[in-house]
Amino acid sequence: MSELLNAVDALLARPDRLPSPEVRARLRKADGLTQEEVAEVFGVTRVAFNRWEVGAAKPRRRHLEAYARLLQGWVAKYPEAAMTPEEILDDVSA
Repeated sequence: MSELLNAVDALLARPDRLPSPEVRARLRKADGLTQEEVAEVFGVTRVAFNRWEVGAAKPRRRHLEAYARLLQGWVAKYPEAAMTPEEILDDVSA
């Protein structure tokens, strides 16, 4: 039974949404990386990675999970880069 529950948990943990393209780019830039550098890690071309980042294409499953994990790590490391302009203004005025 625990094997079945683990499989269900894995389904629930699948990334279904990525941050907006603007946030994706800000997060990468906050870490000082180029699209080429990130593409190399994923084993894809810079053009393919650019399409992921701008939302023109969605990574395949194995890349999607890894890309979502990378973005989550960047959000933890650079929370301000994940904020919308409105959230930044609210944070400053608070």
